[in-house]
Amino acid sequence: MPKLLPEPYASDRRGFLHGAAAIAAAVVGGASPVQATMTPRSAGSTSTPFGPVKQIDAGVLSIGYVEMGPAAGPAVLLFHGWPYDINAFAEVAPLLAERGYRVIVPHLRGYGTTIIRSGETPRNAQQAALAADGLALMDALAIDKAIVAGFDWGARTADIMAVLWPERCTALVSVSGYLIGSQAGNVKPLPPQAELQWWYQFYFATERGKAGYAANTKAFNKLIWELASPKWIFDAAIYDRSAASFVNPDHVAIVIHNYRWRLGLAQGEPHYDAIEARLAAAPPVTIPSITMEGDANGAPHPDPSQYRAKFTGPYEHRLISGGIGHNLPQEAPVAFAKAVLDVAKLSR
Repeated sequence: MPKLLPEPYASDRRGFLHGAAAIAAAVVGGASPVQATMTPRSAGSTSTPFGPVKQIDAGVLSIGYVEMGPAAGPAVLLFHGWPYDINAFAEVAPLLAERGYRVIVPHLRGYGTTIIRSGETPRNAQQAALAADGLALMDALAIDKAIVAGFDWGARTADIMAVLWPERCTALVSVSGYLIGSQAGNVKPLPPQAELQWWYQFYFATERGKAGYAANTKAFNKLIWELASPKWIFDAAIYDRSAASFVNPDHVAIVIHNYRWRLGLAQGEPHYDAIEARLAAAPPVTIPSITMEGDANGAPHPDPSQYRAKFTGPYEHRLISGGIGHNLPQEAPVAFAKAVLDVAKLSR
């Protein structure tokens, strides 16, 4: 059974509910545009609606997660990325819950209250391990099927769950599209401008980078927020709320391993070798899918034309304009929630 942890997120619920009512009306009404325009907004304008963080053992992890909506409703799993946390879905989750969905938002391994339970377990962040965490959470919560959705590491996790376990995933929403990769694929050099965007990946490949990230985690990740979402106005309180999730005993090790593994500089766990071999072949996503992109995404991301052929089921791509950056669910929560609701219709 899940355990409750004290609520670490202060919230002005009256202010949140006022804003939620307005954006909920926008989600309910209107057709689903392929391209939507969002008004640039301050992230300090609303509060976190989440209640107590629950805790459950799932696989090798003790996973911290929040849950909203009716327990009997269709399940939606929302996965965040680096360097973000569950608060990226602070406005998306209640919109979906109000429409009758059971919304699960977990901290990824190395974030918030999610910890690796044994000191003997490798602090592994290869892509297969993160996807296995998602499936383990579904099993622990007795969720047979769910819509999977996310951005950054979370989009990759959702993508992999969709291709490996399509019988468990009813539909997919993925920011930046098809993000499944391989160590072999990452060997090929990119053009200089593209390599420049990955500066932190190469920094993390060094011991200096590991020490620097450990010593300056909060400042480093704030810089990433600013570079990845150059037009997003967020205040100190919003950033600090998410930054609290980086104070995790496994956080630095998980982040460093993720980027070193991608470059072939760190080993994965042998029991994932067969899965990684399947993923290296870039299998298609066959379930109903909506991919999304913000028009001001400052983080490295592929052009939609590069991954269109990877989605062989019912599919739609949406460009969200209006200065929307990498953290699309938090910057454009209405558009993200609407994508989840619309992809659910595609799966019927």
